[in-house]
Amino acid sequence: MKNKLKELRLFIKQTDFDKGIKLGIAIAIPFAILYFLGYSEFAPAIAIGVLLNSSGDIPGSKKRKINAILISILLTSVITATILFLKPFLPFLLVALALISFLVSIISVYGFRASLVSFSGLLAMVISFAIQKQTAQSIFIQVGLTAIGGLWYLIVSLIIQQLAPKREQNQLLADTLSLLGAYLKLRAKLLTKKTNRDEIFRETLALQTQINEKHETLREILLTARKRSGRSRFEEKQLLILVSSIKIFELIEAKRLDYKLIDRIFGEHKSFLKASKNLNKVMGNHMILLSELLIQNKKIPNKETLLTALSKANDAIVSYIDTFKLPEAREGALILKNLYDYQEQLLQEIRTIRRVLANVHDASKISLKREDSSQFLTLQEYRWNVLTQNLSLNSKMFRHSFRLTIAILFTYLLGFILEIQNAYWIMLTVIVIMRPNYGLTKERSKDRVIGTIIGAFIAFCIVLLTQNEIVYSVLAFISLILSFSLLQQNYKSAATFVTISIIFLYSLMNPNAFEVIQYRVLDTVIGAAIAVVANYIILPTWEADNLKQVLLNALKMNKNYLVAAQVLYENSTTQKLDYNLARKDAFLAVSNLNASFQRLTQDPKSKQKEFELIYEIVTINQTMIAAIAAIGNFIINHKTTPASEDFKQLINTISENLQSSSDILKHKKIEKEVCKEKNEEAQDKLFDTYKKLSNLRDENIKKGKKELDTETLHQLQEAYLISNHLNWLKSLSESLKKAIGKYTSIILE
Repeated sequence: MKNKLKELRLFIKQTDFDKGIKLGIAIAIPFAILYFLGYSEFAPAIAIGVLLNSSGDIPGSKKRKINAILISILLTSVITATILFLKPFLPFLLVALALISFLVSIISVYGFRASLVSFSGLLAMVISFAIQKQTAQSIFIQVGLTAIGGLWYLIVSLIIQQLAPKREQNQLLADTLSLLGAYLKLRAKLLTKKTNRDEIFRETLALQTQINEKHETLREILLTARKRSGRSRFEEKQLLILVSSIKIFELIEAKRLDYKLIDRIFGEHKSFLKASKNLNKVMGNHMILLSELLIQNKKIPNKETLLTALSKANDAIVSYIDTFKLPEAREGALILKNLYDYQEQLLQEIRTIRRVLANVHDASKISLKREDSSQFLTLQEYRWNVLTQNLSLNSKMFRHSFRLTIAILFTYLLGFILEIQNAYWIMLTVIVIMRPNYGLTKERSKDRVIGTIIGAFIAFCIVLLTQNEIVYSVLAFISLILSFSLLQQNYKSAATFVTISIIFLYSLMNPNAFEVIQYRVLDTVIGAAIAVVANYIILPTWEADNLKQVLLNALKMNKNYLVAAQVLYENSTTQKLDYNLARKDAFLAVSNLNASFQRLTQDPKSKQKEFELIYEIVTINQTMIAAIAAIGNFIINHKTTPASEDFKQLINTISENLQSSSDILKHKKIEKEVCKEKNEEAQDKLFDTYKKLSNLRDENIKKGKKELDTETLHQLQEAYLISNHLNWLKSLSESLKKAIGKYTSIILE
């Protein structure tokens, strides 16, 4: 019960609930004013305008939010007028339906915000069928009031944002820290668990995608919000939390260990890893607690649990060496030490966030040049050629737009021929449910139907208990707010509340509430069935067939990241910006590959061609980026020796393997073959460097010099990490090349 109350308090303080309240305010105020002035008949049109044009109000820069809502108002006004004027003329109406459905839905090629504007346009098209206006004057009044409703919502949104400027960014930062905490705890499980690693790894893919999406939105908000007079203290604090959260994410990625090596070295003695595992869990839980502080006023949690867990992880290294003795314990001790160093860096970033949240003086100062920060923004292109490039059957969005158009035309004609009452409800279900990929459409269909049935049952029980119109009005209003509040968090619950809201709104106009409930459920089931069937049979898009471009980009960015790490090793003082940019691009590219794989898992089993092979390709790409990150992270945080020719030789080999993988995907001839002898020689020399340092250390121990100075320790760590990770990367790149060759021959040919 205590946890439920805590969840409820957090929900009420979240921005999703704020959006529901904004909608409620934007609808209630015009209704109240017009009612008292005696013009209540105009209120529904304004309410429709509010609902239609609120979709573009998502986290992001204020300028883009305003532009999205203004474009939405223009689009919905034109579409509403077009449908209302053409209703009496069936042939022209069908042509308009087809053109609007296709052209508006394909706007989604311009990104997520554009897809929401597109949805507003499609929603306006469907709602127009529920509006009964016969004369030109009444149509223009309806369109004008709808536009006023959209402008009114924009004003309300901007006022609320001005009154509470912290909430949106704080919610995004809170979500990010909570996801990072969950990610850390998942990675802790991988350390000692031999079984179900694949299952845990697949869970991490979904988390990585979500974290990257949050980071991208936060970059857009915080890096474009700089004023000429500089950032405020509040903006400085938020930016510092963002920077620390990005560092934490990249540190977690950098420590994707070679678990086969861990299993081989520690074997039955994994008890020595438990302290490190526990430290990850403690840090993960602490980040979740910090995330809650961003949206509600509480005391900073005690840091003693963090320091105690860190101390125990350090003690485990000493205990391991005492148990197995040097030199036998050296390899295991170096793994534990590298792991400890990484966790110490994580803890440092967590403590930075703690200091910012505690308002420690000067904790929020950060230096970031305008020209540097702008390079970290991933800006959406709005050029005309983005649209023209997608006017092809090879485009996923073209197929979706065509499929949606056919489904809408079929639905309208079905309702027209069979004279279905309120057939636009079926059309509404189709546009709300149908998505570019089959799996998500099927999932939303299931949630929509279940939510509708639950909502209808609740409404049915309430109607049996009362016939009071005031009760209907209040419940309709509350349900509407809750439905929009839950839309992003729980689609099934949102469908439940939107059903309750619609039923009670119609019950106010139609005395026979049970008839309304019956038709609502039936129309939802029909619409869901049409959406799923259309997605399966009309130009279906299966993710296994559309992985090529995403994979090519991941290979390209991983290669760029590898080269950037090499350049950083050669000159760590001047190349950090280029390295950081390459790292960001690589993480985003692999995140997109993860998202593509997640969509593949939602496709029917029969369409998941070579699932295990694709999973292997995704896994290797993930592991490679982690290995590169580990090398880069060590270079940045330690004083390193000059890069050897053997290092460069192996980097070139790995880079060539990645390029060969790209060439295979493009069906290009591989121009350069890798020289095995040179690689083996380079691998041996790098390992010899580590062995020489180890032997020297053994001799010093025999002479009684047991104390290990920091410089020697770092040299040992560097030699071990570089030798092992380059061998690992080389092996991974060869496996990737083989897997992509197999993928190309089986799926793409």
